[in-house]
Amino acid sequence: MIYDSLKHLEAYKGIHPGVYRGLELLRDTDFSKLEDGRHEVAGDDLFFLLQSYDTKEVNDSPEAHKKYADIQFLISGQEKIGVGALEDMTELVEARPEGDIWFYHGPVDEITLAGDKFAVLFPGDAHAPCIAVDGAPVPCRKCVVKVRVG
Repeated sequence: MIYDSLKHLEAYKGIHPGVYRGLELLRDTDFSKLEDGRHEVAGDDLFFLLQSYDTKEVNDSPEAHKKYADIQFLISGQEKIGVGALEDMTELVEARPEGDIWFYHGPVDEITLAGDKFAVLFPGDAHAPCIAVDGAPVPCRKCVVKVRVG
């Protein structure tokens, strides 16, 4: 997992070409001109999802992916994301392999997404997004860049 600010984007130039391209996309795109939904950049290898929702008090089912890394970035609002190592998850709750998503129970630590902060979540990272920062749900708009890594 990477948790950082877009101010440090250049530090990730050599990590993975798709991840770096996804970070550039976050820096360079005016999301206010785009509708929610899927937006393709390089077919199934690199695309992003725009989502609008209210945060929730709890998310106790961290998710993980096998084929894609997620780059999560809040366009507006703020949220906490629970993050933990996939190997530390204690129970598989649901599997949706056709959508490259598996849900678990297990221990997580929380980070906050707001402003120019982003999180890159690789296949070994379980994550529980959309958690209200102060317990009270707030409206958010998020970009999730999906980068094929597997």
